[in-house]
Amino acid sequence: MPQERKIKLGLILHGVGRTWDDWRHPDRDVRASTSLSFYRTQAQLAERGRFDFLFVADSLSINEKSSPHYLYRFEPLTILSALAAVTEHIGLVGTLSVSYTEPFNVARQFASLDHISAGRAGWNVVTSWLSDTAANFGKAVHPAHHERYRIAAEHLSVVQGLWDSWEDDALVGDKQGGVFVDAAKLHRLDHVGPYFQVRGPLNIGRSPQGQPVIFQAGASEDGKDFAARHAEVVFCGPQNLEEAQTYYRDLKARAERLSRPDGVPFILPGAAPIVGRTDEEAEVFYQELSALTSIDTGLGFLSRAFNDHDFRQYDLDGLFPDVEHIGQDSNQSASQRILERVRAGNLTVRQIARELSTPRGDFVGSPEKVADALQRWFENEGADGFVIFEALPGQLERFVDLVVPVLQQRGLLRVEYEHDTFRENLGLPFPSNRYVAENKRAG
Repeated sequence: MPQERKIKLGLILHGVGRTWDDWRHPDRDVRASTSLSFYRTQAQLAERGRFDFLFVADSLSINEKSSPHYLYRFEPLTILSALAAVTEHIGLVGTLSVSYTEPFNVARQFASLDHISAGRAGWNVVTSWLSDTAANFGKAVHPAHHERYRIAAEHLSVVQGLWDSWEDDALVGDKQGGVFVDAAKLHRLDHVGPYFQVRGPLNIGRSPQGQPVIFQAGASEDGKDFAARHAEVVFCGPQNLEEAQTYYRDLKARAERLSRPDGVPFILPGAAPIVGRTDEEAEVFYQELSALTSIDTGLGFLSRAFNDHDFRQYDLDGLFPDVEHIGQDSNQSASQRILERVRAGNLTVRQIARELSTPRGDFVGSPEKVADALQRWFENEGADGFVIFEALPGQLERFVDLVVPVLQQRGLLRVEYEHDTFRENLGLPFPSNRYVAENKRAG
């Protein structure tokens, strides 16, 4: 019997906050991005709220203009391994770049996290858009946008091949017979491609969920094609329900043309709810957040979309500069969305920076009002779930204590975890080992 569709929830662990000014809140720990105790509290709160997963974003290049969280934070796999020991059910999703990692190392790291957590790991596959990253890895040139996705496709294929290099029952452990592993069920990959040459096999076997869940955040044309073909869960950043529906329908149609399983990939927009016991209390919290905001946050979001380009060099109240070519080879989707808004409103640098720094969105209000908005997006082809940002200190607890019960009462959110592994709780099938499948076909 098909599993009833329910909202999927992830929590992004963002330490001192997602903007350039969040850290200034009087209740914010300025060392939160490297605080195990802070992340443990957030992880356990999210698990109490029956969230599907925790998510750790990453970037491999910083400069003096980077946001505080990106300046000073944990490496994703390290903190997720620590959180695996203090949680039992929630998925653990980390970001790792294909442009600056070797597939063998990535396969081994995520397989290790998958075993440590008893089958709760997920990999957010990114290509890294900031060109300065190359300088941190001894590279003369950062790969162009289209090439990064070719690298990603081969990298992911190799990693998944390595995860399959052990069949599920290859580890025998027969002490009497002296057989530790069935050699016939251990496979070399022998991959030779344009970007990678990897022999294998991996030096760790498959976990209880078979393989980690694949996440991606493609929004450019190349990114959406990659996500439709390879991802099982996709992040996106629409500004409203109409944008969300356009993205949702487009990506689902691409996946359907590729004969992906029904409903896959699941699409999860980001949301930063601000919850009060009443609409009036929520408005007070929103104004508290807005009061923290300076032009730095807006210019920071603007700069990041255009490869850390310095927008302070322009007249902030003058015409928006011609920077489309910079965005094309950086974060294509974010830069194009900004340019479309600039052109539609004939906005200056200062005006678009202000819009970027204090977006209100649909998710501000009483528990019922926030639940209504989440339900509206979920039931109208805008989302399969949401990745939640904590907008202000204490908002995650408010969401768990006030909004989650409303969603549960409406039958939209699980009351208990149904299964043991991340993949099962998401409603994804166990991935068959390719060598077992080949043997069955041959037989």
